[in-house]
Amino acid sequence: MKTYLIFLFRVFRLSFQGGRKFYLWMGALSVLSLVGLYAFSNQFVNGLQTTGMTNQVSWGAYIANFTFLVGVAAAAVMLVIPAYIYKQSHMHKVVLFGELLAIAVITMCLLFVTVDLGRPDRFLHLIPPFGKLNFPGSILSWDVIVLNGYLLLNMHICGYLLYCHYRNRKPTWAFYIPFVFVAIAWAISIHTVTAFLYVGLAGRPYWNHPIVAPRFLASAFTAGPALIILAFQIIRSTTKYWIGDDPIKTLKQIMTVAMLINVFLLICELFAEFYTETVHLASANYLYFGLHGHDTLVPWIWSAISLNLAGLCILISPLSSRLTYLNIACVAVFLGIWIEKGMGLIIPGFVPTPLGQIVEYLPSFNETLICLGIWAFGALMFSWMLHVAIPILDGSLRENSEAAISNKNDS
Repeated sequence: MKTYLIFLFRVFRLSFQGGRKFYLWMGALSVLSLVGLYAFSNQFVNGLQTTGMTNQVSWGAYIANFTFLVGVAAAAVMLVIPAYIYKQSHMHKVVLFGELLAIAVITMCLLFVTVDLGRPDRFLHLIPPFGKLNFPGSILSWDVIVLNGYLLLNMHICGYLLYCHYRNRKPTWAFYIPFVFVAIAWAISIHTVTAFLYVGLAGRPYWNHPIVAPRFLASAFTAGPALIILAFQIIRSTTKYWIGDDPIKTLKQIMTVAMLINVFLLICELFAEFYTETVHLASANYLYFGLHGHDTLVPWIWSAISLNLAGLCILISPLSSRLTYLNIACVAVFLGIWIEKGMGLIIPGFVPTPLGQIVEYLPSFNETLICLGIWAFGALMFSWMLHVAIPILDGSLRENSEAAISNKNDS
């Protein structure tokens, strides 16, 4: 117990040690997080009227970001599978970073749900004995369980492995390998259940389609690896922890295949919508071409499609072998899928309403600040975890070592 408390104390002390770049980066993210907190306090006092949402469009930027980020969290499994199932040794060195990213991203997901509720105390309606979870009848109850379960799984795996590295001892197989394999299946479930939240709403025909869940997974396994590739390059350029090219090449291959599947599923969806002219067509027309003079989302979705196709062209071409072009592709598909699974998925489900009303939506300034604050907090959390984990992984922070490590971590 004493050793564990010393470990926590040294981690706490390390959290505030770093170079000038580290303080500037963490300070900037802290300021943005506080701005978001101030904006949320304004929403808490004045209600959801401070957002751009209405009775007709009751989900907006918060749920759009939540939906996208669940996929990013699930994509951490793209590091776990090569490392633990296919035994690729070069992935073992970086697999922990993917799981740390999943912790930060799931935390962001829960924060987006919290701000969407308007008042955090409304969570009590889901927590017995104050409320009723309605498990297993409610898909929402499944989502609550899989998200929090995935967060706890990754926290256990990362915490245990880092503590073993700190003690310089081999991890006990039974304490983490079973959890790793459970987390693999759990990662698939979190995005599948989130998709079922939309698919199961028969009153919203734009979402009521079986192709939604596979598209969620394909887009998740594109955007997640894209973000991880960018994170790996930042880590190896700002720290002394070297990440080779092999993990990046593996993730690029996964991202390319997933993006091809995502584009194919998009083509299938567009064919089904516009060729057969189903009941979905009004929402699809609104999204892609505008409806009765209302076309707020048209620039968004065509920008997303352009970014996705541009990124895919780079990925399947020899240009992707050069890191500069690979980074461009990663940024393009990440932004494209963020738009596609956010504004391009959530809002058209509400337009037009079942009564035929067309009420358009754009996030308000206060709403945007809250979103920015949550993204900044997620980046702050991930940066802090990396700042602590890297010295443990590279051997700078060990149980029997009291050497100062502040000069070895300038990021």
